[in-house]
Amino acid sequence: MSIGNSPADDRPSIGRVLQQTRIGARLTVDEVSTATRVRIAIVHGIEQDDFSRCGGDVYARGHIRSLARAVGVDPAPLIAQYDEEHGGRPEPTAAAPLFEAERIRSEPRCPNWTAAMVAAIVAVVGFVGFTLFSGGDDGTGSTAADATDATKPAPSAEKSTKPADPKPDPSESAVAGVPANKVTVKLTAADRQAWISAKDYNGRLLHVGVVQQGASKTFTDSKRIDLVLGDAGAVKLFVNGKEVKDVGEDGQVQRLSYTKGDPEAG
Repeated sequence: MSIGNSPADDRPSIGRVLQQTRIGARLTVDEVSTATRVRIAIVHGIEQDDFSRCGGDVYARGHIRSLARAVGVDPAPLIAQYDEEHGGRPEPTAAAPLFEAERIRSEPRCPNWTAAMVAAIVAVVGFVGFTLFSGGDDGTGSTAADATDATKPAPSAEKSTKPADPKPDPSESAVAGVPANKVTVKLTAADRQAWISAKDYNGRLLHVGVVQQGASKTFTDSKRIDLVLGDAGAVKLFVNGKEVKDVGEDGQVQRLSYTKGDPEAG
């Protein structure tokens, strides 16, 4: 049995998979801790296959899932491996039949006499109002609106034939209509998947993880957007409606910040 592998077979251990994937994504432990809100000591421990600081199996599974998503690896096989190595998930306890019977028993419903009375009053009031305003059945009544409409001149042919105002052409890109009082950043994983992290001006995490090829993410803030690009060459970037050229080389990690206005000055 080699160090770093699970005792059952030659699979890489959970901690080794997370550590190697993080290194491959060019991320530090501090960055992963900030993105997942898992303490640095716990991240170090999990990467060494030490789950004693997690606080139990439930928390350990949650930490594994968060770290895996942050570095861009599927968490399901790692959680299954953890369950296999730590006795599996506990079997759910079946509910007692008596409890189920009590839970599904419906209470008898009493007639809602208040609602019926309100409905009857509304119907009577509506009928009286209709009778008063209909003008009776003698056929001789006419409303003031009819007389007014009869004295109105017919609209001129010139007005009726006036062409409608032409509609403005739609913008070539939805990003072109971004509000001027905010900073708007749109990223697209053009050629391949890319790992990105985005935060607003207050440091609140807006997104962390892998963006699949062809997918896009848009972020907006009133002051500033901070980005970390794990593979700058794979990202197509628009800031405040303007495409940013030469974001970075293939495989290069870029840390960028943008505010309102021209992105070239960001």
